[in-house]
Amino acid sequence: MTALPASNRGNLPRTDTVPYGGDYNPEQWPQPVWDDDHRLFTQARIDTLTVGVFSWSLTQPAPDTYDFTILDRVLDRAAAENRHVCLATGTAALPPWLAKRHPEVNRTDFEGRRHRYGQRHSFCPSSPAYRGHATAMAARLAERYADHPALLAWHINNEYGGACYCELCAEAFREWLANRYGTLDALNDAWWATFWSHRYTGWDQVEPPNALTEHWRGPDHTAFQGITLDYFRFTTDALLGCFLAEKEVIRAQDPDTPVTTNFMGMFRPLDYHRWAPHLDFASWDSYPPLDAPPTWPALAHDLMRGLKDGAPFWLMEQTPSTTACRDVNPLRRPGELSLATFQAIAHGADAALYFQMRASRGACEKYHGAVIGHAGRADTRVFREVAELGRELESLGDVTLGARTPARTALLFDWDSWWALEISDGPSRLVRYQEVVHAYYRAAREAGADVDVVPVTADLTSYDVVLAPVLHMVKGDLAERLEAVAARGGTVLTTFLSGRVDEHDRAFLTDVPGPLAPLMGVRVDEWDSRPRDFVQPVQLGELTCEARLVFEIVLPRGAEPVGTYGTDFYAGTPAVTRNRFGESGGEGWYVATALDQPGVDWTVRRILGRHDLLGPYADHPALETATRVAPDGTRLLFLLNHAPEPVRLTAHTTATDLLTGKRVEEGEPLTLDPLSTVILRGQ
Repeated sequence: MTALPASNRGNLPRTDTVPYGGDYNPEQWPQPVWDDDHRLFTQARIDTLTVGVFSWSLTQPAPDTYDFTILDRVLDRAAAENRHVCLATGTAALPPWLAKRHPEVNRTDFEGRRHRYGQRHSFCPSSPAYRGHATAMAARLAERYADHPALLAWHINNEYGGACYCELCAEAFREWLANRYGTLDALNDAWWATFWSHRYTGWDQVEPPNALTEHWRGPDHTAFQGITLDYFRFTTDALLGCFLAEKEVIRAQDPDTPVTTNFMGMFRPLDYHRWAPHLDFASWDSYPPLDAPPTWPALAHDLMRGLKDGAPFWLMEQTPSTTACRDVNPLRRPGELSLATFQAIAHGADAALYFQMRASRGACEKYHGAVIGHAGRADTRVFREVAELGRELESLGDVTLGARTPARTALLFDWDSWWALEISDGPSRLVRYQEVVHAYYRAAREAGADVDVVPVTADLTSYDVVLAPVLHMVKGDLAERLEAVAARGGTVLTTFLSGRVDEHDRAFLTDVPGPLAPLMGVRVDEWDSRPRDFVQPVQLGELTCEARLVFEIVLPRGAEPVGTYGTDFYAGTPAVTRNRFGESGGEGWYVATALDQPGVDWTVRRILGRHDLLGPYADHPALETATRVAPDGTRLLFLLNHAPEPVRLTAHTTATDLLTGKRVEEGEPLTLDPLSTVILRGQ
């Protein structure tokens, strides 16, 4: 195996090439099918299989009965074929006997209904019966397979998510609150409980916020944002507790094999930053929205990379062809699979895995894309593309493994701000956190800047530019650390609806934007909210762009106007401002409205240009660029053409394309075919 420096690899599994394969469920098939599968896996260069994800009812058919016969055969066969296994604990889907024997393991939903057995991810995270049986299963697996030659990584549960509102969770929530606040006085103050006669005099009076208590019209409409915000945090911690319980018993038997669970990118219900320290390596399942631009999955990739301080992550799942869970499930066009895979690697993926290896014959995923279809053929277009991609990844060897991204631009991503913004009454329920954050990320990426997507607690000292759109909640010393970026000559950008509330979702008793006001040099007393179809023109230099949804009326307090509103009584007042901060030429930019993409692009490019961070191909919007630096210092520049037509460039440096072996001289023409990738290694 290739040994890479721990500082670069973290605790990722050690391999010689990018692990390639995916979710495999041989327990659904007879032995002759296994033989066909492994023959095809070899043909496609498949070397890594994720197994056991939904095998609990098979490996434990009764409370006191364990049967590892099939799983033994699966792992032994993988080892015999020189394939690695990412072994799942199988605890995401309950066996029927567990739900029948312990009805309390089934969740109670937001409307207060206790569910019965069915589907998956249906367990109560506070149920002692669930935790007891799940950890017992994980312990048995670790005891049996810790030293198995095929074992590469542990995969706990699967796509954690979902909230429960049962009495067990209510009691656990009260205990969580007591640990967090210590006293009822502190709780009442944090939740501003004098409002609507909510002052609590006993912990047992607290109820989970749901449709029967504080909510109306669904989970985002709550009378008490502080209560709901804390329940989001509690749910994150409750599910994390389930993960940690399984990890603990695995570690008792296997102290070394890396442990992960598969995240879901920008998944609102769980704060992945609270999970990150407890994973040996991050991994995630990429299924971007159907109409998403390329920067949408790129943002999620960079978010996953940022979970572990820039260490590489695993792409645990993607479809080789189509999904099945949506009303409409378009097919990936020729070339799109390769492009999506290399995009993940460009942004920090050290593995490329699929769901699924062989199509299920029945149930809701029988039409989900698979490397091997129901007929088991090797001459389908999808299989040929998978095999060709496997050949290319094999040819790369270990050159990308452990490589890091040398970003000088950071984008802050904060689940607390996301939650607080979208459960707030006013100014506008039309503002969506992901959409605003993505707009600024997209602008930076399309301008050719590498971007680290980091939590608000991250060390910001290495960045010249920090983008902090809709930073609704400001916690701890964040304001001071942002000021420090500008004080040493950097630039900080934030936007409308930022600096509004503290960690308990209480409004700051100062001028908007709260603790960010000194850095931004503005004061906001009023804001105008309008329907989505209302457009306010904003003038940015020679560009007239459109703004929507929220229009804050800015009073400069040291800042200079960069863009102005065009209509209404506040026409001519600042919509975008720039504030000189400190003696080193730092700046704070404030964007007081939801600019359209051209307006965001204009603003972000001005900031990046100030720090010489515009990429060499910034004038080619369909061309995505990303940089990784290998452990030996080799610089890798990924060029990805997302357009259906060729992109013609002039090479900005002398380099070799790792996929073709072709040398490119500085100044020579460089053409990228539609939906193609070039990986340039500098000379």
